[in-house]
Parts: sequence; C-alpha cells; structure tokens
Amino acid sequence: MSAARYTLPAILLHWAQAILIVWLLWLGWTMTDLPKGVERSAAYGLHKSLGLLALLLVALRLGWRRFHPPPASPLQGPLAKVAGATHLALYVFLVLAPLAGYLASAFMPYPVKFFGYELPRLFAADEGLNAVFKQLHVLLVWSGAALILLHLAGTLKHLLLRDGTLQRMLPGALLRK
Repeated sequence: MSAARYTLPAILLHWAQAILIVWLLWLGWTMTDLPKGVERSAAYGLHKSLGLLALLLVALRLGWRRFHPPPASPLQGPLAKVAGATHLALYVFLVLAPLAGYLASAFMPYPVKFFGYELPRLFAADEGLNAVFKQLHVLLVWSGAALILLHLAGTLKHLLLRDGTLQRMLPGALLRK
C-alpha cells in the first residue's frame, strides 16, 4: 500500500462513521415529526443508542489516528489550511454533538439506554440542564451538517480535478489491488 493512502482500518472507520452520521441526521430530523407513541419512543431510543455508538466510533478513530497518522496532504497554501480546519471542526462535531445529546438525556428523569441496556445514572434529573444540552446538541448538529456539506464540496472538487486525493480514502481502490 502506498504511503499516500490512509490505512485500511482508518478507511473502514471513516466510512462506518459517515454512514452512521447520515443515519443519525436522518433519524434525528424525522423522529421529531412522529406522533407521540411507541414508534416515536423507539425512534428516540434508536437515535440515542446510535449517538452513543457514534461517540465510541470517533473515540476509536481518534485512537487509531494517534498511532497511525494520516498521510501528508497533497494540498498546499490556503486550501490546505481550509481542509485542515474543516477536518478539525468535523472531529470536534463528532465528539461534542453526541456528548451533548447524551448529557441532555442524562439530565432527564428517564434512564439512558444503549440498545436496551440501561446505563448507570451519573446525574440527577435537571430540566434546566436538560434544556441547555438539548439546545447545544441542536446547534452542534446544524453546524455539523454545514461542515459535512463543506467536506462534500471539497470531495466534489477533488473528483472534478481528478487529482488522486479521493483515492486516499476510497475503499474500492484497496480491493482492486
């Protein structure tokens, strides 16, 4: 494998996270329109579990990245700075959005569950803190959605330029070798 490519675990973690985040965004935006009842409760429960899974996945990604740095970027100058800042902001979003969502749930009077398993209660119910973290979660998610669009715009730019940058993160190129 060329040193200019990401490692296979980094690629798989990236794409697993991308799929999970798209699912979370879709579920988060659609579940609020559901009528109160079993279906809505199930959607919220799934969203919370997937959010905690996303937090675990980004922790794995950061751990992997700590010991397996990404390949040097072929970008230079201002574009390199924009790309670096966008990637940093995406990681901040990937950590803080699910953390804020968890904290919003943790300050509710109901137990927090991870795919049906009740997690230990770390905080007493607090409506005020619940509201603060819920608003923070929403703000982070909308900001994260904008960052994802910026990331996709950069991806489209590299696709149109055919500069080889996309091959660093596409799993298909690994399978063809």
